[in-house]
Amino acid sequence: MIQPEGQALPEVQIRGLGLAETLRLGLFQACLGCLALIFAGLLNRVMLSELQFPGLLVGGALAFEQFVAPSRVLFGQISDSHALWGRRRVPYIWLGTAFFCTLAVLSIPLIFHVARLLELGNQTQTIFAAAALCGLFALYGLAISLSSTPYLALVVDRTTEQQRPRAVGIIWCMLTVGIVVGAIAISINLKGLDGVTDARTLEPVLRSFMAKVAVIVMALTLVATIGQEKPAGREKLAGPLANPGEEPRQDSITLPQAWALITSSGQVLVFFSFLVLFTLALFLQDPILESYGAQVFGMSIAATAGLNAVWGIGTLLGLVVAGLWVVPALGKLSTARLGCQLILANLILLLAVGLSGQVAALQVVMLLFGLASGIATNSALVLMLDLTLPQAAGTFVGVWGLAQALSRALGKVLGGLLLDVGRFLQTIFPWSEGAYAPFALVLSVECVVAVAALFALSRVNVHQFREDTGKSLSKVLALELG
Repeated sequence: MIQPEGQALPEVQIRGLGLAETLRLGLFQACLGCLALIFAGLLNRVMLSELQFPGLLVGGALAFEQFVAPSRVLFGQISDSHALWGRRRVPYIWLGTAFFCTLAVLSIPLIFHVARLLELGNQTQTIFAAAALCGLFALYGLAISLSSTPYLALVVDRTTEQQRPRAVGIIWCMLTVGIVVGAIAISINLKGLDGVTDARTLEPVLRSFMAKVAVIVMALTLVATIGQEKPAGREKLAGPLANPGEEPRQDSITLPQAWALITSSGQVLVFFSFLVLFTLALFLQDPILESYGAQVFGMSIAATAGLNAVWGIGTLLGLVVAGLWVVPALGKLSTARLGCQLILANLILLLAVGLSGQVAALQVVMLLFGLASGIATNSALVLMLDLTLPQAAGTFVGVWGLAQALSRALGKVLGGLLLDVGRFLQTIFPWSEGAYAPFALVLSVECVVAVAALFALSRVNVHQFREDTGKSLSKVLALELG
């Protein structure tokens, strides 16, 4: 049941995360990484290459997962202000996980139903089925938001500013481990599907695989989160604004007041813009990467899934290097700037390697791209959690999650749309014939976005954010006391 607001519970001291607890908590991130690979990589490739879905339909359907991202702000505020079964974070993580695991299993038969209707050419039924597919991905996105927003708020609750770079590095390493494990699992379980395009063969194998993944994800989520949160009450936070003598947190900040905090600093809009551009620069190629490997480099399903494993290993190394050495040495903003510059350089390399068609060269570039992604991601996430008030952690995390999710949605739509535009341009300009040119268009636009992200980052000022929101928080609390 939902705990009534204002009901005082015994005071609980929330301590920082130890290494073992951080690793265990990171299992949930590993699960999200595995599922993200399956949806953005495996199912995307199957729909585009094996089932011959239009690129815009695939990108648009997958983007609905992020189009519902505004719900993150609401879920974050609910998590801040309403305890469920005596806790603010963990029960919402469990509910969201149960929902998205169920929807993941249901996605397989629906995808193949749409494929059959596309083959039959029944436009009316195809439109309704495509709408249902978009609706399923929208519900899946709501479930992800319901679980991941309280999860990140839990990380803020459990860490001090000094602990946060290490905790973020470890937890996002676990995300990357999940991507790598997912890629390996796909390669092992679906290796027999290389070259298979018959839906009657593909569907039962993919359905069985997704059911197994859902069961494992649910089990690991329970292992990751049981015991990670004390009963809700008058908690003392471990966040950046927590002081030894400060008053315990109360559940009195309402949604309008939380919104007043969010809009109290122009730095919120600046950092929101940076997160949108940064995420877009990192993932615009995501919807077309495996198809890039298949059509330009002639790689099999298992081999293109392996690209994500190589990228994941590079990201894992980047996260560790950034968390342990680069961020402490250069600082968060300088590391984020370096990471964005490295991402831009590797996008240019990804463009160039397509001209050679060498699989080994592509794998090296993906490893370097992963390393750059890890360095940039660690610093960006630490900045994100620093630009968060502990008194409204869920709400602020929801806003930052909204920026990332909207960007991922835009990336999925633009990735598929730009690919279709590139293919259309080939019909006008004969010199652009071949599989490479449409993918080159996507990667070129991504380079421009990376430059824009660097410009937005130059405007970020953490001290200004804290000064502005600190004043606004004092006004909100003064009104409450009055």
